[in-house]
Amino acid sequence: MRKYELMVIFPMEEDQHKEGRERLLADLESGGAEIEKVDEIGERDLAYEIDKRTRGRYALFTLKISPAVIVNFDRVFKLNNNLVRYLFVRIEE
Repeated sequence: MRKYELMVIFPMEEDQHKEGRERLLADLESGGAEIEKVDEIGERDLAYEIDKRTRGRYALFTLKISPAVIVNFDRVFKLNNNLVRYLFVRIEE
């Protein structure tokens, strides 16, 4: 298992943010990810408009996960309408 950071942008609406976060955490746990840390960064302007949105709620997850599982998460996260954007970044040890 390798260490990764997952940056996620959720919609500004409270119900979509809460539902998206719960679903994301459930997907990560079901995929075998060990969540080490969750940092709620807060509301920020987006660099460019995405789906007619100009602001989003940012969160940074630090986790340990197998690299093979990330491909599956990519497919699952695309089906989650409560995520604006996400990005996995490997942390060098």
